[in-house]
Amino acid sequence: MSLQVIILAAGKGSRLGRALPKPLTELNDGRSIMQQQRDNIYEAFGRDVSITAVVGFKSEYIVDRFPEFNFVYNEQYDQTNTSKSLLRGLKASSKGGVLWMNGDVVFDPIVLKRAASIIARDQSMVTVNTSSVSDEEVKYTVDAEGFIKELSKTVRKGALGEAVGINYISSRDKAAFIHNLGVVHKDDYFEGGLELSIANNGVLMEPMDISDLYAVEVDFAEDLERANLFV
Repeated sequence: MSLQVIILAAGKGSRLGRALPKPLTELNDGRSIMQQQRDNIYEAFGRDVSITAVVGFKSEYIVDRFPEFNFVYNEQYDQTNTSKSLLRGLKASSKGGVLWMNGDVVFDPIVLKRAASIIARDQSMVTVNTSSVSDEEVKYTVDAEGFIKELSKTVRKGALGEAVGINYISSRDKAAFIHNLGVVHKDDYFEGGLELSIANNGVLMEPMDISDLYAVEVDFAEDLERANLFV
């Protein structure tokens, strides 16, 4: 069974101030954010990988640009957050683990090559950057064994770094994660479902450090400028 990948691309991305969905934002190399994600996925895992985009805002533009993708629609994209978009994507997935990413992350192709060995072990993981800890980003802590303990924007003490927005849920952990994504509030990020899965179901999320590589989540114009320094 080939790897399944979900790209979350349903939101408006209003903070960037673009008319089209944020994943279609063009980079300096002529590709859109989603094109570089697709290219990175193919480079790491081959072209038989199954890619599903969860779409909502002006979805027809993404569907038109990426006819090779599968699509899941979140018609409540303007009323829900990433927890509910990912829930829809995971419910539509086949058996097995799933790699997913936010549709606005510009990242080094080596990130997924590094993740491949963890995915091969079918180990749930969160990609992290230990070189930066911003109040506005999703932060994390670990337990005594080194697995993720806390994962949210509200982590106040002992934060070790930021979550990058590229993650993998194993085949054995997927059912619990789907359940917890259904439990969290519609305004919650998917990290809320991961925290519940860790606390209530004993899910072990391994942090994968990519501090030596680039990964930029594009929320604002200055983020786009920074991302364009790398591509």
